[in-house]
Amino acid sequence: MKLTKKSHACVRLEKGGRTLVLDPGMFTEEDAALGADALLVTHEHPDHFDEGRLRAALEANPAAEIWTLRSVAEQLSAAFPGRVHTVGHGDAFTVAGFDVQVHGELHAVIHPDIPRITNVGFLVDGAVFHPGDALTVPDRPVDTLLLPVMAPWNKISEVIDYVREVKPRRAYDIHDALLTDLARPIYDRQIGALGGTDHSHLAPGASAEL
Repeated sequence: MKLTKKSHACVRLEKGGRTLVLDPGMFTEEDAALGADALLVTHEHPDHFDEGRLRAALEANPAAEIWTLRSVAEQLSAAFPGRVHTVGHGDAFTVAGFDVQVHGELHAVIHPDIPRITNVGFLVDGAVFHPGDALTVPDRPVDTLLLPVMAPWNKISEVIDYVREVKPRRAYDIHDALLTDLARPIYDRQIGALGGTDHSHLAPGASAEL
């Protein structure tokens, strides 16, 4: 499987000539979702869900479909009948040759005064886990963790403890549009030294073979 990092929380997974795109949001390149055979969206926040990017991908490929939670599905299903699927914690499905399991139910707490919304994470092929905006720990081993490294709802101690709890073989940073170049070495050093796994980041557009 080939993993390509796009800006912020979006990644592209490619296998056997098929492409799966996760969380193309407003901080992601305009064409990040184009060419996708299937799309997964973890929740409704605009840095993960950009309706225009998704509509462009669905219009460009009439066979492409989306799997997401209800709050996102309701915004797209009327325009693309039969192509937008609602999923929740515990669901499992196969799309474009990828086996996907759904884990998690709620977005992390931003502040007690802000109501929590729903959020799901996706475990792809039993190996690559994208948690969205939550520190969800799947009930099975994770080989490659896509790590939300910088967000209004987390701090570095929580990120490090999350890596320790999931115990992936490797972790790649996502959710990093707010992480400045000045701060990056600090995060790399502390997560790498304390997380207990192979931790690294990919520049937008860079790829890794999994």
